[in-house]
Amino acid sequence: MSVEIRRVAYDHPDAQKLVDRVQEFYVERYGEPDLDPTVPEMFEPPAGAYFLGYLDDVPVASGAWRRSGEPALGTAVTAEIKRMYVVPEAQGQGLAKQMLAHVETSAREAGFEALVLTTGGLQHEAIGLYTANGYVDVEPFGYYKDEDLVVCMAKRL
Repeated sequence: MSVEIRRVAYDHPDAQKLVDRVQEFYVERYGEPDLDPTVPEMFEPPAGAYFLGYLDDVPVASGAWRRSGEPALGTAVTAEIKRMYVVPEAQGQGLAKQMLAHVETSAREAGFEALVLTTGGLQHEAIGLYTANGYVDVEPFGYYKDEDLVVCMAKRL
């Protein structure tokens, strides 16, 4: 199934619907929402980009990147993947893979040489997606670097 991917502002109403849903997912899975400070300006050009995937004009997937100060894979100019999410009712259709490819292409076109990401150890689906698409484990970084369940990965573009 093909998703229509649109670049939108992080504070766009459809984006906020999916942010709310992913936060509910984190509460269910981990007992609390993602507390990593995130503000809309992080996803404005040239520092970042935020995307929504639509099926029949309904937002069902999100993905984003933002400039990262974290070193990854040597001295590569790095962006961080954020807010990768597919609503449960649209999972299993390859939408996450399509969104990830779009995020990677967008970051590459913006001049980034590598991507990093942080996910949780209980998100086996996400870890599987990233591993299948060439991401490798790296030293923990960022807001959750000292948490037991943190999984940090990177990929050269």
